[in-house]
Amino acid sequence: MATENKTNGGRYDARKYVAELLGTMALVFFGCGAAVLAGKAVAGLSGLGLLGISFAFGMVVLVMVYAIGPISGCHINPAITIAMLLARKISVKDGVIYIIVQCIGAILGAEMLFWIALGMPGYKVGINGLGQNGYDLLSPGLFSLQAGIVAEVTLTFFFLLAIFGATSREAPKGFAGVGIGFTLFIVHLVGIPVTGTSVNPARSLGPALILAVNGSGDALNQLWLFWLAPIIGAVLAAAVWVLVLSPDGAPPAPQETPRMIKMKGAQTKPALKERPEAVEKRKAKDEDEDGDKDGEEEEDLEDDEADKEEDLEDEEEDDEEEEDLEEEEGNPVKDKAKINKKR
Repeated sequence: MATENKTNGGRYDARKYVAELLGTMALVFFGCGAAVLAGKAVAGLSGLGLLGISFAFGMVVLVMVYAIGPISGCHINPAITIAMLLARKISVKDGVIYIIVQCIGAILGAEMLFWIALGMPGYKVGINGLGQNGYDLLSPGLFSLQAGIVAEVTLTFFFLLAIFGATSREAPKGFAGVGIGFTLFIVHLVGIPVTGTSVNPARSLGPALILAVNGSGDALNQLWLFWLAPIIGAVLAAAVWVLVLSPDGAPPAPQETPRMIKMKGAQTKPALKERPEAVEKRKAKDEDEDGDKDGEEEEDLEDDEADKEEDLEDEEEDDEEEEDLEEEEGNPVKDKAKINKKR
């Protein structure tokens, strides 16, 4: 979504409204244009058929996601805007203006397509149409009203789920347009035979209104279905996403508390900020303890030196006694002479 413009007094940037208008205009012009101008064989050229028309709608949305997505979010569909409004991803003011400019863009795209189609040989408004949506006799496959309602609700539901998932925070970045575009391609493959595939009230409004202005009002009479059914599908998708599937609202996974390894001299708890008086007292206490430790160490050193001196004296006395014993044992003649002399 485009963010609030802080440089102009907090007013919203009007670029996103223009982007939504142009994006919806492109969707109707190229998507419906593929059906009207190139859907069937013309002047010896093979027509696109069901596959080609579906691909055209999907590729237009894919391109628009990357072209105007960074500006407006690329809704280009009132059903998407209503779903994003319910999911609180857009403001009420932006939501209302988005829907208005989307409808204007769809009408302009259908008008441009109409003027081009008038130049096609054999084109008749009442017969060829402008890629409008319908049921019963206006359905491409003559499907009933019931089939049209179920198809539009279901297709819109899954289309919106794909949009929510592709734009969620856990989705791969930069690939939202690919997922959304190919989802719309699949949606059209199923929906074109049933109703011509709307899943977008503005896309249905544009061709129906231009046809009514030019004398064919049948599509406009059936337009209610292509507003009601896509909006119901969008509301259901928003409810399922927000209440069940959304990873954005899920609680974070519990994290394991790191094991504290107590090491000698390591501080396991963060130190609290102490007052200056407490800091001075603690320093003085540390100094006294250091002084006591130093005194004890000096006393221990003196005791060790005294013990060493005593050990040395004892060793000297033992050496003298050993020498005396050796002298007495090793010179018996001298000892005998000493004894006779004494006699």
